[in-house]
Amino acid sequence: MKALAHYGTHILSTGSSVPSICVTNHMLSDTIDTSDEWISSRTGITERRILPSNQSIIDIATEASVEALNKGFLKAYDLDLILFATSTPNDLFGSASQLQTSLGATQAASFDITAACSGFVIALTVGHQFIQTGMYRNILVVGADTLSQWVDWSDRTTCILFGDGAGAVILQRSSTNDILSFKLNTNGSESHQLRISCHTSVKNHATQEILYPQKLQHGYQYLTMNGKEVYKFAVSAVPASIVKCLNQINIDTDKITWLLLHQANQRILETVADKLKITDDKVISNIKFYGNTSAASIPIALNETFNSGHICNGDIIAISGFGAGLTWGTILMKWNIIQ
Repeated sequence: MKALAHYGTHILSTGSSVPSICVTNHMLSDTIDTSDEWISSRTGITERRILPSNQSIIDIATEASVEALNKGFLKAYDLDLILFATSTPNDLFGSASQLQTSLGATQAASFDITAACSGFVIALTVGHQFIQTGMYRNILVVGADTLSQWVDWSDRTTCILFGDGAGAVILQRSSTNDILSFKLNTNGSESHQLRISCHTSVKNHATQEILYPQKLQHGYQYLTMNGKEVYKFAVSAVPASIVKCLNQINIDTDKITWLLLHQANQRILETVADKLKITDDKVISNIKFYGNTSAASIPIALNETFNSGHICNGDIIAISGFGAGLTWGTILMKWNIIQ
């Protein structure tokens, strides 16, 4: 069997999009028993964006993707593969094909990756593998979620946390490799700590059961979360994952230029940074403005930080996602600007 080629993966460009509707903590305090001080002191969140009823996840995913394509000087037909990390698709069968159509990326294969808040990191590693083997040259990786549709807006323990958004990154085959190391993990025994469960009931057709198969009635519940357990999981698993990635390439934490974690809770960001002895000025955070946007949080923050001019050539970025599953994953990347 012919050996697979090994190419490098270059982070070519980024993009992001958030809905226009802004819901502040003060607005929430008008409908539920909460306050701006209560929310912001516990989460770091002051507002979040919510998708209007006349838009879909494909709209914001398309906007994020178009920005990435434009910045990378590519056309949609240059894409070989689209990886759509989302847990809130338009269609239970997946929405990557809808995104492909929206972009006009007629040459691109496409499929969804469902891994909640870890989804974007996992999708990046999948794309990295396709490029390393020489299978594809240009891959669009999109993280997008609209969890506002899945929270109970009368439950102040969950509805205050989540917002909607989309982010995109284009990976390109290169002679150099921007992905330095990665580590993915799952602990399914703790899946009950954070989930949107599906309850199924069976309707029997007593006298016609043989002729007519049983009909299944499906109903997804609101998002439920054990906040204390998720916090304990994150501040334990994430630092360990980052250290393992550092050990793979024999570098210390002081070589990290930026720490970019899934934007779940400001306290989690601060605790993980403290455990790794990473100073606050190296921690990327935009949770104040968007809340937890699930698979979108990392690419949105990455794009905004780059657009603001803070990420420079040669910077080493530790990226870590964590969430439902329970799943978590880390990527160490080196930011290379190819002239």
